[in-house]
Amino acid sequence: MPYQSHEDYFATVSAEVRILLERIQAEVEARVPGAVRCIGYNIPAYRLERTFFYFAAFKKHIGVYPPVSEDHQLILETAPYRGPKGNLSFPLSEPLPVELIGRVALALAAQYAVR
Repeated sequence: MPYQSHEDYFATVSAEVRILLERIQAEVEARVPGAVRCIGYNIPAYRLERTFFYFAAFKKHIGVYPPVSEDHQLILETAPYRGPKGNLSFPLSEPLPVELIGRVALALAAQYAVR
């Protein structure tokens, strides 16, 4: 089913996971003023000039995409969560590092800014 909004997507997950997704949503919006909610690849996303941040819930984790590639310190800091392609996977069994995810969103906004 194609989602039309973040809220449509959030309605399909458990209440516990919805709270985590809403925390990510609030953090991105606080860190990246002007970021516009959208759906990309049928998951929640944000765009400025172009789409720069995607996040989604899975059975055992929350994924954040695409990988950060221009902030070396943030790459090192997110290493425990990085998969083989650099995408981030945050286990639902662990506390969600919302502040870190917000910094990832900020870095991705800069990385994907139209230059």
